[in-house]
Amino acid sequence: MSQTVLLAEDDRAIRNALERALTLEGYRVTAVADGVEALAQAHRTPPDVLVLDVMMPGIDGLQVCRVLRAEGDRTPILMLTALVETQDRIAGLDAGADDYVVKPFDVEEVFARLRALLRRTSEAGAAAPADAPRQTAPETPGAAAARLIEAAGLRMDPQARRAWRGGRELELTRTEFELLELLVRNAGIVLDHSTIYDRIWGYDFGPGSKNLAVYVGYLRRKLDQPGAPALIHTVRGVGYVLRED
Repeated sequence: MSQTVLLAEDDRAIRNALERALTLEGYRVTAVADGVEALAQAHRTPPDVLVLDVMMPGIDGLQVCRVLRAEGDRTPILMLTALVETQDRIAGLDAGADDYVVKPFDVEEVFARLRALLRRTSEAGAAAPADAPRQTAPETPGAAAARLIEAAGLRMDPQARRAWRGGRELELTRTEFELLELLVRNAGIVLDHSTIYDRIWGYDFGPGSKNLAVYVGYLRRKLDQPGAPALIHTVRGVGYVLRED
């Protein structure tokens, strides 16, 4: 069965062109013109993935994202934005979006990002199927500790998707968690840009993309604390490494 996309874009030309392209790519698309319609449609018929324009009249894409996340809806969200400043992109991630594409965009990039989001969702579902039997006995401390991964003062529980620095729990989006987990599992190893893009997004967006830099910057903001050493270090021209200097 083809996967469903809810597309919200107030520019008719972009909406129609993207709807046609996604349909030809094999998706079943519901296209709406504003945030109010997007929320109504998402509640009525939940899609597999949402594509939301940031700037829409009335309820914009960021507000739609915040409402869905506040309701506990974890459907992957790809934001479309004409805003190129880092702070603008951070606002989308902070609202709960999983990824973004900057206008004007190449439709092949949209396809690649959607495939990556849907693949990650599918893998997460396969790892924890909805019909799996519920655990009736409380988990022992030893069992919980055994699945933790630790490095540079960070602890992560990949199964529960929780992370801590010292005694402080970190509030991370899906992509932030996966990026941090990759760095923790490879602590002390310099990971190049291509490797990170391939492991996290499943696609290398090339040297001109700022996507990774934005996520690393936002992750640093959540990790850093006064008086504590920085953990994620930039190796200029190569990539990033997690270590506690």
